Amino acid sequence: MKLEIHPKYEETTITCACGQVIHTRSTRKNIRVEICSHCHPFFTGDKRLVDTAGRIERFEKRYKKGAK
Repeated sequence: MKLEIHPKYEETTITCACGQVIHTRSTRKNIRVEICSHCHPFFTGDKRLVDTAGRIERFEKRYKKGAK
């Protein structure tokens, strides 16, 4: 491998919106995510709706326009 051309691979902290903290290694120092394996409905078995910024309402609004 050539020296001094690769990014630094250092300890990082991944923080989820639910409060879960995961320590790993990455080229980025700190990473924030909205959903992780501890709060995602697929992994928890919950049947809840995760709507980001009203996307479902926008889809329904567009669909109603096309149906008329």
